[in-house]
Amino acid sequence: MYVKFANLLLCYLCFFEPVSCARSFWRGKKFTQDGPSRVLTSWQSKNVETLWFGQWLDHNDATNPTTWKQRYYVNDEFFKRKNNKAPVFLMIGGEEEATARWMKEGAWIHYAREHGALCFQLEHRFYGKSRPTADLSTENLAYLTSEQALADLAFFIEAMNEKYQLTSQNRWIAFGGSYPGSLAAWLREKYPHLVYGAISSSGPLLAKIDFTEYFDVVVDSLGSYSKQCVENVHTAMSQMEILLKHMIGQRSLTDKFRLCDPVEKSISNPLDISGLFEAVASNFAGIVQYNKDNSPHAKITIDQVCDVMVNQSIGVPVSRLAVVNEMVMKQDEVKCLDYVYDKTIKQMKNTSWESDVATGARQWTYQTCNEFGFYQTSDDSSKVFGDRFPVEFFLRQCTDIYGKKFNAKSLDRAIYRTNTNYGALDPSTRNVLYVHGSIDPWHRLGLIESNDINTPTIFINGTAHCANMYEPVDDDFPQLKAARVKIDDYIANLLKFE
Repeated sequence: MYVKFANLLLCYLCFFEPVSCARSFWRGKKFTQDGPSRVLTSWQSKNVETLWFGQWLDHNDATNPTTWKQRYYVNDEFFKRKNNKAPVFLMIGGEEEATARWMKEGAWIHYAREHGALCFQLEHRFYGKSRPTADLSTENLAYLTSEQALADLAFFIEAMNEKYQLTSQNRWIAFGGSYPGSLAAWLREKYPHLVYGAISSSGPLLAKIDFTEYFDVVVDSLGSYSKQCVENVHTAMSQMEILLKHMIGQRSLTDKFRLCDPVEKSISNPLDISGLFEAVASNFAGIVQYNKDNSPHAKITIDQVCDVMVNQSIGVPVSRLAVVNEMVMKQDEVKCLDYVYDKTIKQMKNTSWESDVATGARQWTYQTCNEFGFYQTSDDSSKVFGDRFPVEFFLRQCTDIYGKKFNAKSLDRAIYRTNTNYGALDPSTRNVLYVHGSIDPWHRLGLIESNDINTPTIFINGTAHCANMYEPVDDDFPQLKAARVKIDDYIANLLKFE
């Protein structure tokens, strides 16, 4: 089934398969994501061994002896054991399955080769094959928090220091993109005695329930192509509203957008209609977020969808909107557009590790309901994407999927707790470089201007989500190439000894 509304922050996709850089929040994606477009050869993948680390289930309860096996990978081909100052690079896993291919490619591997680093990748608890509990019941998901994940990283570092006989001279540098970008910064903040520095790419630092700014950036990015593109998208969304008002129009929408269920049967259910509008808007969100970022998720660009939206020969704007929807469905290999609320809720309530939602949707949605919010909303009829998916639509999902205690009041408390724990947009942590792209809507919750000399930033004009993390190619934007050079220089400075 094709679920549109479980907003996941995936850019960890940048380094995992499917990586979190894939539609930052499960927006408009099937439950399985595509891996990197530049696939490693089979011999390269086979040369990366899958390893397991015995991890505590609950780092907050010393009386709980329960342990589980956490997956990790190692690349030691650049590591010079005789160099007692060789650095250690740690790629942090996020809300997707880890993949061995990223032990051989990506910008961080180029940095590792240059600096002679030992490289680790640790899969995030509850994602991929790192399964701490028998199932994904709400009771078990209580062990799925950013704090537990950070403690996992800390205990892993301690164990690897012992295993490889590393000392304080072997400086650990953490890397991550999107949610793992946040974790990279927070790891340095919480465990500065273990991690010397971090490169935080596209990481949101501010937890926020109603993330209205997300679609503001989407609209601005479409407007960079032309104002006419934006105006036609707005008109198309308004025409959808008109078609919903009568039976012939409803049938037209069902056919045009290849809906899995006839909209005429859902017209009396506002939650279904919210799901429909959110799904259509998500098409543009995903395209903007990964626009020309050299990732597998950037097959369709802003230029291409705006070419469609300004093309009068296709028909009225709503017909052009349907063509864009068709483009995205073809890219995602989806046969029909699913939007019915109760069907999706039923699917999301499946607690089995064998379910479709166990690839990340149930887990990440829980984290948004329990720690972060991050709901990409539109609640104003005057706005381009209308008023059909306000924050209440997403809060309702939390309650319906996980239970009554997950509600607006509990999430308010959770957001306050998260921002208090980590410092939100006013971190005081040294040795963290924050990297964002201007096209990426997630930069609105990140640090894009340096507060002082201790919080350096790189803001890359014209680039998208996690773009700096992918394997470099010759036709990358000049500003992206320059950013990678700056990141490398920053790493070199971190590794200097007085």
